[in-house]
Amino acid sequence: MVFQIGSALLDACVLSALEEEPLYGYALTQKVKSVVDISESTLYPVLRRLTKDGLLSTYDQPFNGRNRRYYVLTDYGKSQLIFLRNEWISYKERLDGILINKEDLG
Repeated sequence: MVFQIGSALLDACVLSALEEEPLYGYALTQKVKSVVDISESTLYPVLRRLTKDGLLSTYDQPFNGRNRRYYVLTDYGKSQLIFLRNEWISYKERLDGILINKEDLG
């Protein structure tokens, strides 16, 4: 994709990916990477920041002799996701207003 993703949009993608269920780091990375071109080395600092800011919590669970760290959306994270979604809708509508040629859609 040629468009750069900003931190607010990346935050929204991470929070949204965790809305249905907790995910461990690798699974979360793969889910986000399915829609956004991002590396694991970029995503893990975002996860640490979101955890530090109280939007995510974590727990460890053993798996095949190792621990997997799972990320969970907190209540604050859920409210922030709602806020970011509303901001996205407004932003997308403004972008569509200038980028989408209505004649090309017809």
